[in-house]
Amino acid sequence: MQHLDHLKNLVIMASADGALSEREIALLVDRCSEMGLEEADLGKAVAFALSEEASLKLPKEKGEQLAMLADLMKIMAADGQLSEVEKRLFALAAAKMHIEKDELEKLIDRLVGKSANG
Repeated sequence: MQHLDHLKNLVIMASADGALSEREIALLVDRCSEMGLEEADLGKAVAFALSEEASLKLPKEKGEQLAMLADLMKIMAADGQLSEVEKRLFALAAAKMHIEKDELEKLIDRLVGKSANG
């Protein structure tokens, strides 16, 4: 999966609740940098997320799928609020990638465990 598509997915999730918080923007900027993308790429991703064509492009490889879901969870939690639309979008993405419930629970435990134990 291309980094720009991954970034677009994150922006779609971040904007799903109708607003981009400062913490969500900071996380997006950080991920953009980590993936070797430029500020212009983030602009493209935001424009795409706000367009009529906005839709998640899901990876096919299991490792990429789990990494995508982990990033989606981080962006969902960035503003400190989990909206219903974010939860539904996440559940839909997991279902479309055929991620099993136990895999999701392990992923959530790993992410939550990091912050709870660290």
